[in-house]
Amino acid sequence: MGNVYGDWLKAQREEAGLTQQQLADAAIMSRSLIGHIETGRRVPTKGDAQRLDGVLNTGNVLSSFLPQEDAAVADYFETARQLEQQAVLIQEFAQCLVPGILQTEGYARAILGTAFPPVSEGECDRRLVTRLERAKILDEAVTPVMWALLDEAVLRRRIGGPDVMAEQIDHLVSLAESGRIQVYVLPFALGFHPLLGNMLTLMWFEDQPPAVYSEGLYVGKVHDAPSVVQELQHRYALALANALPLAETLALLRATARDYELHD
Repeated sequence: MGNVYGDWLKAQREEAGLTQQQLADAAIMSRSLIGHIETGRRVPTKGDAQRLDGVLNTGNVLSSFLPQEDAAVADYFETARQLEQQAVLIQEFAQCLVPGILQTEGYARAILGTAFPPVSEGECDRRLVTRLERAKILDEAVTPVMWALLDEAVLRRRIGGPDVMAEQIDHLVSLAESGRIQVYVLPFALGFHPLLGNMLTLMWFEDQPPAVYSEGLYVGKVHDAPSVVQELQHRYALALANALPLAETLALLRATARDYELHD
């Protein structure tokens, strides 16, 4: 979203002589959420905006002129990337590709190297560094907690060839065996499931409401409207209930990696 809304909120807060914490306390919100709204990273709910209007004596301006929460923006992923760095729990669903935060260098390079429109080798390297930097949040021993729910298509689509796929799947197994992530597969035999055709990242935070990021071709959206977030959480839970248990998922991952190694 544009930041006209956030800039105006900040100006009204400062004119009222309030700190972010004072405004947050008066509006029954978290200080970090106020900060994210002011910097354009989050959209307040209708109820939040109404309370802000009440505290700041701005009539109904903040509640009437809420940015479109579902609007796609040019830098759509940057907002999601920033939220990802703040999350204490991340639940990914991937339809076709391993989630970026879990990709090996070889797998990521294979994807970025076939980008359309084509990019230079230097630009490919720059994007690769950015993608690998995201994965560093998994260097922490516990936070964020990470769940990956994968459609079986993720394992069967040969990205970069057999060696790259074997390395990538072994990486998932290693992370799961160490207890750093939980990984589950939705098998082809399941047929339809509630997340089919989508890519989702559900994120929870210590001091702000949860958010969901969804992505398609040239479009990405951060959803934080409670009703939308709750529906997507329910869809994730229903799909997860039909996934292979962790032990069976790991067995499938190991077998698939060995198949790639044998057919190199």
